Amino acid sequence: MDIDAINQAYLFMIFILNGILIGIIFDVFRISRRSFKTSNFITSLEDILFWMLSALLLMYSIFKFNNGQFRLYIFIGIFLGIAIYMLFFSKFIIKISVKIINAVKKILEYICNIIAYPLKKIYNFIKKLIVRPILFFIRAVKSVFHKIQNLHKSKKNGKIIENKEGF
Repeated sequence: MDIDAINQAYLFMIFILNGILIGIIFDVFRISRRSFKTSNFITSLEDILFWMLSALLLMYSIFKFNNGQFRLYIFIGIFLGIAIYMLFFSKFIIKISVKIINAVKKILEYICNIIAYPLKKIYNFIKKLIVRPILFFIRAVKSVFHKIQNLHKSKKNGKIIENKEGF
């Protein structure tokens, strides 16, 4: 077999692998969208990031392995790799990955609840022990201040009106 033909077959396989890698990168973004709710703005940023990563991967491979030359078999290999990945692996990988991510999210939520429970108890204890008496004191001082202020106003007007509390 001719060395040039072997080299082209080798390059064809490299670009099939590039197509598979692009499919994997695409599925990473699809999995993240299924697992986490994102806004339209974040989705747009993810799309731009996907295309940038794909372009960088292809440009690197074309310059590294084919001296920057674009050949038809390169693009056929890329599309064939994407097709192979999407037809045979994508559904399985997405299904498994989403299940794993959801299980990890549930475990982390459970751990956070375990950690948060004592913190909530401590917060409620501090609130009951410290904050409520301080608020009670502030309200009492504020009430007395308002009563003194009202008494002072009534003395200025020449009317001393005694209310129920004796002020």
